[in-house]
Amino acid sequence: MAEQTTSTIVVDAAPADVMAVIADFEAYPSWATGMKRVEVVERGADGRAEQVFFSLDVTPIKDEYTLAYTWADDSVTWTLVEGKMLKALDGAYELNALDEGRTEVTYRLALDVAVPLIGMLKRKGEKILIDTALKGLKKRVESL
Repeated sequence: MAEQTTSTIVVDAAPADVMAVIADFEAYPSWATGMKRVEVVERGADGRAEQVFFSLDVTPIKDEYTLAYTWADDSVTWTLVEGKMLKALDGAYELNALDEGRTEVTYRLALDVAVPLIGMLKRKGEKILIDTALKGLKKRVESL
């Protein structure tokens, strides 16, 4: 991914527990700020989502879009299939097991929108999305 924003948070849970929350897309509207609707469009042979539709409304991004997912044991990556406002949305969650059953979660995101924005505003949008997602993920995983 070119020109991306990255942030990391430590979650007090095992990587498998963190990945289970990441993979539970249908639950996102209950804990992920700005997610109005999430629907798995296509599942792989392993049952994991391969394409997911999102309706998002979190300033400065309001859009409906579909992402394609690729899963690994300790990471998941995604790329934009189609969107209205978004031209590109590439990202990843990377999980690193720490001692005492904790997990370091790194979120990488690069986005591009159909309307012209200067780089600083794009990075700000990425930072808002990442910070909101990581804080919500941590809170959700640690509450289960």
